[in-house]
Amino acid sequence: MKKSFEKLGFFIQNNRFSVLLIAFLCIIIATQGAQLIEMKSGTETFVGKDSSLYQDFDHLYQNIFQTQSIVVMVEGNDVENADLMKSVDRLEHQLQVTDGVIETTSPASLIKKVNYQMTGRYALPETNGEIKAIIDGNPAIFGQIIPDNTHMLISVVMAGSASDKTQQDIITATEEAVSFADFSPSYNIIVTGDPAFQISMNKEMNSSMGILLGLSAIFMVIVLLLVFKHVRWCLLPLPVVLLGIVYTFGAMGYVGIPMSMVSMSAFPILIGVGIDYAIQFHNRLEEELQDKGNKTTAVIETVKHTGPAVLIALAMTALGFFSLFTSTVPMIQDFGKLLMIGIVMCYLSSIFVGVVTLSLFDSYSDKNPLRKIANKIKPADSGKKKKPEEESGSDRLIGRVLQKTTDLTIKYDVIVLGIACLLCFGGLFLDQSVPIQTDVQTFVPQAMPALLDLKHMGNIMGGNDELNLIIKVEDTANPDVLKWIDKFSDHEVATSSHIYSASSIVSLVKERNEGVIPDTSQEIENIYSKIPEAQKDRYMYGKNMLLLNFNIGNAVSDIKVTGIKELTNIVKQDMQWMPAPPGTMVTITGNSVVFIEVITALTSGRVAMTFLGLVLVLIGLFVVYRDWVKALVPVIPMVIVIGWSGGVMSYLNISYTPLTATLGALILGVGSEYAILMMERYFEEKDKGQSPMEAIHMASAKIGSAIVASGATTVFGFMALMASPFPMIADFGMVTVIDVVLALLATFIVFPPLIIILDTWRDKRKGFRTANKETETKKQIKGAEI
Repeated sequence: MKKSFEKLGFFIQNNRFSVLLIAFLCIIIATQGAQLIEMKSGTETFVGKDSSLYQDFDHLYQNIFQTQSIVVMVEGNDVENADLMKSVDRLEHQLQVTDGVIETTSPASLIKKVNYQMTGRYALPETNGEIKAIIDGNPAIFGQIIPDNTHMLISVVMAGSASDKTQQDIITATEEAVSFADFSPSYNIIVTGDPAFQISMNKEMNSSMGILLGLSAIFMVIVLLLVFKHVRWCLLPLPVVLLGIVYTFGAMGYVGIPMSMVSMSAFPILIGVGIDYAIQFHNRLEEELQDKGNKTTAVIETVKHTGPAVLIALAMTALGFFSLFTSTVPMIQDFGKLLMIGIVMCYLSSIFVGVVTLSLFDSYSDKNPLRKIANKIKPADSGKKKKPEEESGSDRLIGRVLQKTTDLTIKYDVIVLGIACLLCFGGLFLDQSVPIQTDVQTFVPQAMPALLDLKHMGNIMGGNDELNLIIKVEDTANPDVLKWIDKFSDHEVATSSHIYSASSIVSLVKERNEGVIPDTSQEIENIYSKIPEAQKDRYMYGKNMLLLNFNIGNAVSDIKVTGIKELTNIVKQDMQWMPAPPGTMVTITGNSVVFIEVITALTSGRVAMTFLGLVLVLIGLFVVYRDWVKALVPVIPMVIVIGWSGGVMSYLNISYTPLTATLGALILGVGSEYAILMMERYFEEKDKGQSPMEAIHMASAKIGSAIVASGATTVFGFMALMASPFPMIADFGMVTVIDVVLALLATFIVFPPLIIILDTWRDKRKGFRTANKETETKKQIKGAEI
């Protein structure tokens, strides 16, 4: 491998300006690709399109029956007055002609219907007394949309499959209609509902994306100035990795990876991980320039030695990230794809653009006339490049600290490894008690106005979570089917404390037939013909499909995933002893059911995801090195860190979310790089004839400061996530920062005694086998002589 990279080093050194030109052209191509990125937060980001769950929800429910409602909430001292109803009527008239609006429901329109039945006039009464009489006389009709004398709701219904643009257009039209309706200033008008919340969340995601990237860059500047100042042009790794991020954005658009709440957190991670590559190449090139002075040789040696080491680390990082593909949740798979593409782009940017740029900077630095004058004025030996051992400052201090730490951990190797393992096992045990956060509203900024409005409406009106039953029938006018729906609905509402009401085509039929279901299909068909299409389409599709909705209130917040699962199972069991008529098939679906499966897949699969990542990294290292010691040594510290991480989450009381569930794979991917780089340098020094102790000392001194710089930049990159307004991302950033620090500690505390013990044991085994072979050979020679 090193021969191939040596040839690559020759190519890079001989074609430096061509490399930069190609890099510039790639920026233009990437810019075009970035414009193709789409923002997605729908069902397809949570559930695979080829799964039966998605087919049931999307094809049967969302595209056919589901509607979404923008809610206009009016609050004031008295909402049961004629002037307010006139404003509501004006609002409703304007919204009814808006593209994409299926129907509107308001107290004003219901009052006109009741007034028509009473007086034959389809108009709003003129006096407050008449308005109050109609509302008070029909609590079943007005109870939900006028919960008290100070609040009312107006529902603007759109198709469940409406695009984000359509939703945004209808929200904008609703806000404009509110202004046109001329409500009295004494009333507070709030436009809310799930669509408004989703649109607002997408906008917040877009705005916070730039803030996170900006903070990452600022943090990187600070940490590079602090821990990487022993080299010239210490800030150069930052633009190199940002170039890799630009390429990643372009690839994201061309490959078709959407931007979601999870994928947007990948970019600070990539800055933190990718800058490691730039730092390693930068550090080694500076070292080679100081040692050899020959620029061509320095570039070739840097690419020859650092290229394979970083590539192996990248491959192991990729194997750790590869386990993310085992998730059944598309947005986690996209997260994995984005990380995989990103680390490759950052590597290419580092080995080509980073090395070439530093080489050119060094060349122009020597040609600087001011530098030449300064060198003539200085003593003769001052112009010479310093040897590594002559370097001063932070790198020498870090090197001394790491060497002393190495001596101490090797001296007390059994104690160090024993404590590390005990803490690991304790963390794995505590990890089992870490809670799982299932309320999506806790993932978003808690001060977001759209969320506050949605919660305010929920406090007044109660929740609107549903279980949706798709009923496939041979004939939608079959009286036996409708009677079963009626009986089954009454039973579920009466027996379950978490099912508050049921709605279906049955209620519309009974409303038009004196409260009973007809006994013949023809009578039912006649009633169907009198029901407005907009109302009928919400519960019936063609001649073979009906919908039954169970309102389960704030189930996601109140009874959590476990409670919704149990409730769904109870409904399924009830259908077994109260079966639907022959030829009828019932499927339970809806947002709550999909949500259960998503959270279960995200959280229950994390252990398998982590285990698979461990196995893949172990196999990958063995394939690369053909050596079990070299394969095990980088993996064992990361296993220990995974255990420590569980203990940290338990201690800090941080719950598992869709992001923190991926921590095992990320620790493997990020942390294994440090151990691999240390191991590579250890064996490089040992191959030069150093003893194991001398080799680990040289590795700590020469590459330790670079690893600390890499780790510090990674930590600061992840710290940007902690500033996210999204609590889910902020918690993820906090735990990841702690985990990277733990990975660094494991690299400098657990790794040295571990590699000395295993490598020395292997050397002794080899020596024992060699001695045995020599003894056996001597015996054979003596036997032959006799």
